[in-house]
Amino acid sequence: MGSPVRVIALGGTGEIGRNMYVVECEGRLVVIDCGVTFPKPDQLGVDLVLPDFSYVEANVDKLEAVILTHGHEDHIGALPYLLRSIGRTKVIGPRFALGLVRAKLDEHRVLALADLIEIAPGLGPQLGPFRTEFITLTHSIPDCVAVALHTPSGTIVHTGDFKFDHTPVSGAPASDVATLARLGADGVTMLLADSTNAEEPAEAQNEQSVGQHMRRVMATCPGRVIVTTFSSHIHRIQQIMEAAYEDGRVVALVGRSMSRNVGIATNLQCLRTPPETLVRINDLEGYRPDEQVIICTGSQGEPLAALSRMARGEHHQISLQPKDTVIYSSRTVPGNELSVNDTINRLVRQGVTVITSKSDPGIHVSGHGTSGDLLWMLQLLRPTFFAPIHGERRHQSAHGALAKSLGMADDHIFLIDNGDVLETNGTSAAIVDRVPAGITYVDGTGVGDVADEVLRDRRHLADDGVVVIVASIEVDTGRLIGEPEVITRGLSGDDSEIAEEARAEVQRSIEQSSANRVTEVAVLQHQLHDAVATVIRKRTGQRPMVLPVILEA
Repeated sequence: MGSPVRVIALGGTGEIGRNMYVVECEGRLVVIDCGVTFPKPDQLGVDLVLPDFSYVEANVDKLEAVILTHGHEDHIGALPYLLRSIGRTKVIGPRFALGLVRAKLDEHRVLALADLIEIAPGLGPQLGPFRTEFITLTHSIPDCVAVALHTPSGTIVHTGDFKFDHTPVSGAPASDVATLARLGADGVTMLLADSTNAEEPAEAQNEQSVGQHMRRVMATCPGRVIVTTFSSHIHRIQQIMEAAYEDGRVVALVGRSMSRNVGIATNLQCLRTPPETLVRINDLEGYRPDEQVIICTGSQGEPLAALSRMARGEHHQISLQPKDTVIYSSRTVPGNELSVNDTINRLVRQGVTVITSKSDPGIHVSGHGTSGDLLWMLQLLRPTFFAPIHGERRHQSAHGALAKSLGMADDHIFLIDNGDVLETNGTSAAIVDRVPAGITYVDGTGVGDVADEVLRDRRHLADDGVVVIVASIEVDTGRLIGEPEVITRGLSGDDSEIAEEARAEVQRSIEQSSANRVTEVAVLQHQLHDAVATVIRKRTGQRPMVLPVILEA
């Protein structure tokens, strides 16, 4: 029996995104993935949501490397912030993921903090007690791998994101089923597997079918075609370009991340552009609308993305026309439904034809395996213990039920939460501890500066508004000098009437305090807050944030 292995999720369980996992053995550890998620509507002013790095920071002297399974933002997006926090670190990953990471780290000016080590499928470097092995899997991005960590207590396999696509886009390798089967035959102690589509029926989803359907759609579009998809979905972009080429159209890219990722993919030979197909956006003027295709960012309704700007009529290069067709070749990430629907409504108001996967399922397939793929992964690897990851709790539960349907015992299936420490010695496993695994917010240039109470204040301001009171008093007597100023923002009703009532209450409160010889500024501010808040609550039913300012003269 070898040294026990500990698996800790710092993000990615009970949620979609923010993937970050620690595997620890013999006092050494590796981190698998380091991703972000995007803020929910109630996380006002927040730009990104990161994992809590405190456990890695506290154990940075034990860290061997950060291993990346692929290049999606929910797996690499937090890496610049981690490196800035812990210093120079080995970063190991497949070619395209490192290409995206290199550009990201350079943009954040932390490239010097990463020792980038490219791996290929097969055996990788020895990292302390971990003998690494990488297995090719198909997903919606090139160079996606599963990670096998061979340890003294057995093999730990992390699938990353995957599906089994037996006819991938031309040039992309298929999933390495033979190696998965070999690992299963040799024995897998613990499996950590993607659960995103565990509730989906078992029908296979083939990426090439999207390209075939895209050709048929383009052939029927009377004007310009605008396709929005994830800028990292290089296989989809490849197929859109091929469909445009066969329909006699040229393609222009719009959006900074779209242009950057296509450039990286082309340089790394992950994307092959058909001849004379890709043109600059300014060159589109030389082509008829029915000879144009635009591939752009904005599939998730991001307010500053290209498609959102077009929908608002604010894009400086593209003006939408009634004969245009906008194709959403993407899935709406949970939490983005409102912003996506708002963009679609704006497009429809401009007379544009909009095609989504709801109205035409053929224009998108998921990069995550359905329940049939997840069952097959379980059957190939035959793990002793199993922890569904990368999904909301219902997805984890559905994935656990799939394992149970194959005969796995309940006490060998672990629905872990972020922070749980799952330990195995090869023959038994249990959740033995918890570590800090909260949420870190990025707000502008600040990382971790936004606490929950700040978000509560922002929600308070958004819900009920704010009242600012400015009053001057004599320092000795506490008597009011001049007229107090009352500024209201975000209140319902007549602001002038509310301000007048509040001003009268300020005068009454200060006069009473002066008569009682109360001159302490802190006490006066407290009394003003309570007096004005009570008046406004009775007048409007609202509870605005009241901010009294007392000036002494």
